[in-house]
Amino acid sequence: MAVSSCARAFPSFECRSNADFSGGVPRHDVPNAGIRFSGKANLQSRGSSFFGMYSLILRFPPNFVRQLSVKARRNCSNIGLAQVVAASWSNNHASPDFIPTAKAVDATAAIAPLDITTGHEEMAMVENPPCAARPVQIEDLTGVKYSSFLSYDGSIAIHAGERLGRGIVTDAITTPVVNTSAYFFNKTSDLIDFKEKRRASFEYGRYGNPTTIVAEEKISALEGAESTLLMASGMCASTVMLLALVPAGGHIVTTTDCYRKTRIFIETILPKMGITATVIDPADIGALESVLCQRKVSRLLISSTVLNYMYIITEHLQRLEPFSMQVTLFFTESPTNPFLRCVDIELVSKLCHEKGALVCIDGTFATPLNQKVLALGADLVVHSATKYLGGHNDVLGGCISGPDKLVSAVRNLHYILGGALNPNAAYLIIRGMKTLHLRVQQQNSTAQRIAEILEAHPKVRCVYYPGLSSHPEHHLAKRQMTGFGGVVSFEVDGDLLTTAKFVDALKIPYIAPSFGGCESIVDQPAIMSYWDLSQSERAKYGIMDNLVRFSFGVEDSEDLKADILQALESI
Repeated sequence: MAVSSCARAFPSFECRSNADFSGGVPRHDVPNAGIRFSGKANLQSRGSSFFGMYSLILRFPPNFVRQLSVKARRNCSNIGLAQVVAASWSNNHASPDFIPTAKAVDATAAIAPLDITTGHEEMAMVENPPCAARPVQIEDLTGVKYSSFLSYDGSIAIHAGERLGRGIVTDAITTPVVNTSAYFFNKTSDLIDFKEKRRASFEYGRYGNPTTIVAEEKISALEGAESTLLMASGMCASTVMLLALVPAGGHIVTTTDCYRKTRIFIETILPKMGITATVIDPADIGALESVLCQRKVSRLLISSTVLNYMYIITEHLQRLEPFSMQVTLFFTESPTNPFLRCVDIELVSKLCHEKGALVCIDGTFATPLNQKVLALGADLVVHSATKYLGGHNDVLGGCISGPDKLVSAVRNLHYILGGALNPNAAYLIIRGMKTLHLRVQQQNSTAQRIAEILEAHPKVRCVYYPGLSSHPEHHLAKRQMTGFGGVVSFEVDGDLLTTAKFVDALKIPYIAPSFGGCESIVDQPAIMSYWDLSQSERAKYGIMDNLVRFSFGVEDSEDLKADILQALESI
């Protein structure tokens, strides 16, 4: 293929070495942000000559995309054309860094071209320039922070991780999806530099992705965290965190009301590793103080649990004295699932830290907009990004945020266990977070209004919602939350079948096991989550046959009100 065919097809096609793009300034309001994916370990120059050291950047005419075939445009979209070159079109031909077309074509001729069929002619497109010369993230402008021009969470959710730069060279407003399973090195010396920490790279898809980094930066900015790690699901984030931070023989404190799969993991999987747990009521501070001070535990009890792992002879166990063991971690949700109980995060963090225990709170039901877990004193915050963060019922994901030291410990185990988030899922989370504040405002408002209506309805026995004065932790919720979320749980005046009849009479919400999306969702926990247990076993967890969990979407509250009232009238 002759390079000159490109000049015939696009007579105004030009190249330049001064990459005047807008997407390369790193975030500096979060320590160490961007270090893991910086493409240049050492910058050769600063100031006005900063951009000049980068490789040739193609300049495409305004009608560039229109001159490509549909197939070619689709291919460009899939591979992320802007990820390969910064397609920055400028009319500033008088720029001192402007390179005439002929010289630019000569320069690109030395680089192996990639053929793209337009249906009529062929054009030359520059493949990836040498990795050492390719800008991945600008490391200058250290004084620029999001806090200097973004004051509200709504704006942060839209722009954080993107407006001050990202690890993808592009002038696109939206973050491209980088679909790759591995990252290459131009030569062995580059690989050695990477191995000896003189050069940055993700190396392999399980260890990171530029699209995922943008989503992580966005969540960190909302949570006020040093670091965030995204994984394939919320349960993945919770379980990897527990495995990474709680050693064999460690002890966890959790609460009676929590997501069932989390409870199953704590009760059935962790004991196989010698990790025990104490379960307390979310508001029972006295019980927490008691377990924190209970330092003596029988070694016989713990060793018998891990007998197969430690190969300890039974006769020797009986001679062992009791030993000192501290609580390693306090882990629960706030609000909890499904009764929306609230934990005094500030007080719990203070008590645990005095005894050397970490505090991790699952803030999925609250979102970072309604509750700032880290600011209240917790060490870590977990979210199921599947819910409010994604917000469209179309993506699975989970994240953990906190100090870089703790998140790095979780990340190291995550690299081994897997559970990496697909970059397409990361893009959906980024997309979803841009409307997070609008959705949460609507969901907060609708849930509060409907909760009040339900509480006054004669066919409803009890309503569980932190925004109601009848809620046991209402005053605590008012103190540590700015909104009470979009989920309301309540008990219908009836039995299992009557409650099922109410659920089936609803016309707007879907019967499904999730929450936090644009569409309203309803479920009957006794059937949806606990159907494998007997009625008496369900009752031990407070799950009554008439319990309903309603997740409000962003539909008009009047429509939802009318739908719920007509369904109640049907029973």
